[in-house]
Amino acid sequence: KQAIEAVALDMWEAYVKSVQTPCPQARIVFDLFHLVKGYGEVIDEVRRDEYKKANPSQRRFIKGSRYLLLSNRPNLRDDQQARLDELLAANQRLSAVYILKDQLKAIYRCRDRSAAQRALDQWCALAAEVDHPLMRRFIGRLRYFEYGILNHCDYPIGTSPLEGINNKIKVLKRKAYGFHDSQYFALKV
Repeated sequence: KQAIEAVALDMWEAYVKSVQTPCPQARIVFDLFHLVKGYGEVIDEVRRDEYKKANPSQRRFIKGSRYLLLSNRPNLRDDQQARLDELLAANQRLSAVYILKDQLKAIYRCRDRSAAQRALDQWCALAAEVDHPLMRRFIGRLRYFEYGILNHCDYPIGTSPLEGINNKIKVLKRKAYGFHDSQYFALKV
């Protein structure tokens, strides 16, 4: 345990404590995927609120845009990118939260801790201008777990390999559904 320098995990206090108790010397590194996933919930809630406030002509831009806002632009088809551009031009708040999504990811590309700190401070200042309760809560969460985000500069690790293995285990379990014992399994294979 003493040789463990850093551990990548989700931004959840129970996970942090489960690492700090046996390995107090280990640096906590928060995974980008979980950070972006949490921010995706903010984007989706802002989208819902904007839809509720919009007049009927504005609603046509927002309706059905969840996938567009949560996806990375390079993963969208040309027609989807055009629709996203229309949406972002029609709604300033959705445009702001969408742009902030890419800037949040850029923090994880920083390898210099002071540059990452400046980028995080700038991101939080810009995000505060969105003026949405869920955004304020997300900023508070970022500030609370800031140490693990900045630790990514020193230890560029994540949970992706583990998540991939977990997914393969789930697929195997799903494929094995219906095999009640090992003898029956051997007969079917």
